[in-house]
Amino acid sequence: MRILLRVFGYTARYPWMAAATMFCAITGTLMVAVFPAVTQRVVDDVLRGHQPEKLMPLILAGLAAFFAQDLLNALRILLNNHFEQRVIFDLRSDLYARIQKLPLPWFDNRATGDIMTRLVEDVTNVERVLIDGIEQGTVAILQIGIILALMAHYSGELTLAALVPLPFLAAGALAYTLTAGKRYRATRKATSALNSLLHDNLDGIRQIKTYATEEREHARFNAASEALRIASLVVMRYWALYSPTMNFLGNLGMVVILAVGSYRVLQGSMDLGVLVAFLVLARYLYEPVGRLHSLNQLLQSGRAASERVFSILDAPLEEGWRESASHGAVQPILGDVRYEDVGFQYQSETPVLHDITLQARPGEMVALVGPTGAGKTTLINLLSRFYELTSGEILLDGRPIRSIPLGELRRSVAVVTQESFLFNGTTADNLLIAKPDATEEEMWSALAGANAEGFIRRLPKGLHSQLGERGVKLSVGEKQRLSIARALLKNPPILVLDEATASVDNTTERLIQEALQHLLAGRTSFVIAHRLSTVRHADQILVMERGRIIERGNHASLLSENGLYASLCREAESHHGVFGDHGPSTQG
Repeated sequence: MRILLRVFGYTARYPWMAAATMFCAITGTLMVAVFPAVTQRVVDDVLRGHQPEKLMPLILAGLAAFFAQDLLNALRILLNNHFEQRVIFDLRSDLYARIQKLPLPWFDNRATGDIMTRLVEDVTNVERVLIDGIEQGTVAILQIGIILALMAHYSGELTLAALVPLPFLAAGALAYTLTAGKRYRATRKATSALNSLLHDNLDGIRQIKTYATEEREHARFNAASEALRIASLVVMRYWALYSPTMNFLGNLGMVVILAVGSYRVLQGSMDLGVLVAFLVLARYLYEPVGRLHSLNQLLQSGRAASERVFSILDAPLEEGWRESASHGAVQPILGDVRYEDVGFQYQSETPVLHDITLQARPGEMVALVGPTGAGKTTLINLLSRFYELTSGEILLDGRPIRSIPLGELRRSVAVVTQESFLFNGTTADNLLIAKPDATEEEMWSALAGANAEGFIRRLPKGLHSQLGERGVKLSVGEKQRLSIARALLKNPPILVLDEATASVDNTTERLIQEALQHLLAGRTSFVIAHRLSTVRHADQILVMERGRIIERGNHASLLSENGLYASLCREAESHHGVFGDHGPSTQG
């Protein structure tokens, strides 16, 4: 109930729309009182009292009531649609804003398809409870109250007869409500599993075709789809028993009213018109009761979806986002980076970094080398606070990075990785991520500095050509150079290169190396080196193994020590300048 109350809070943002919708719903509901009264007057006055002159006015009154009811219903639907779409937008916007500010470890343990399901499908289910539940539930309860008052006016005895099924209806609704939550949660979970599998398979369709695993993936998809089918059938099976049972109990009330009323008419203690009017009222009484049962199903589905939505809205933010609002003027960052006794581990796993101490002065290039799993990537991920260090401190220009707002910190660092990610948009769209107000001249300048201008100009629409999902229309080297152009446009004081030339041929590597020279100039840089040519001219070379820095110096001094670095260099020379892989692969 607490979660549903939080959901209802979203309606307070649009009070006039909520009020107008409820006005139309309530006024339209009041019209249900007209036709039973008209029916009673027709039977008693026109038919039994032989007053035909009253027939047409009564017929017109009934017709006017129905017309007003349907007109108000049309207005209610229009208002309701605008209302619910605004609420969906707000809830989905809040959810996406929260997702954007959650820490990376939160994403590490969740499938993308599951997150998408919560953002798209679960939000819609929550909205249905929010709008339809409030409006239809209020209208149904109001209609029941109005009808019971009219029934009591006509006959207290028949009103008690009409209430005979209500305890059984209430007991059935309670039993369904108490047992439904588990079933609907299972359905939402199965839906997320299916969407997650579908997202992964579409994302990895090239790998599926490469390894000819279409049949195996089809079997996995069918298994997930079967789980959703079974979970859905469980919900439907209970509903198939619940809904007709509740309907039967409502009809039972009609039979009781007919029996008692007929007996009273035969005795002469009740007019026939009252009995006919009462039977019409009874239908109006049990119809909203049935609607409440349908809303109960909607409520249980929405409650399960709400739990999933609010589990994201309640997830802890990255610490730096809370700090951002409290800081004043932004201090210019020069790029002096110090790690002091830094340690790190992923949750409860074995420590990945141990007592890391280093300093990179403004404009210096620091190369990180070592076997796979040594902790190189983890070390530089801590600089942007993608993960929070476990012990020690990282200082930027003498300030602990935890005291720097995340937006300011991350704007000061550009990252170029081995696998360059491009969004499904144009070249300009991907460049403007780095600098949203960049001019086309600035973008072309950055592309030229990254040796990317030539192939972008050859595209049909240049800067405005669509690159496809993940930049599928570009080669690996072209995507890498576009990523370098993006970093150049960002123009940060600190640069991180993570195996930036590891997956390209020699010709492309030369073009990328030339682009990197432009990018490295005047910046503090951390380079995870895959090729010997990248390392030779570094101001510092840090050799890592098992999460520790075991050697440090420049190229010449480390060669003279004849340690692990010298061994890596000898192997690189025998492999065309590429460092080999040593040791087990763990968190790198």
